Amino acid sequence: MREAKSLEVIQLLHAAGVRVRVYDPAAMDNARRLLPASVTFSDSPYEAADGAHAVVLVTEWNEFRYLNLERLRAQLKRPAIFDGRNLWEPERMRRLGFEYHSVGRKPVLPA
Repeated sequence: MREAKSLEVIQLLHAAGVRVRVYDPAAMDNARRLLPASVTFSDSPYEAADGAHAVVLVTEWNEFRYLNLERLRAQLKRPAIFDGRNLWEPERMRRLGFEYHSVGRKPVLPA
């Protein structure tokens, strides 16, 4: 956990003044000891996304792969996702109404 990219991302967002809410199905107890006290820990991905301006995905647990994306979009104030694990297909996410940023994936250009 100490070298997890998620910790680095959370700390950078926090340092920039972003209010951060987190959820991880396995690492919450360890994360509490390593993150600033102002980080909010959520009981589900939907709770973490509720009213948020964006979601940043930095883990690839299967739980995230099978989220109800329509419900997730409805939870967000602005349906923006930064997918650091390329978990979802960009075209599907756009069809569902997300502003989708697939980090590290080459963009698909029209034929």
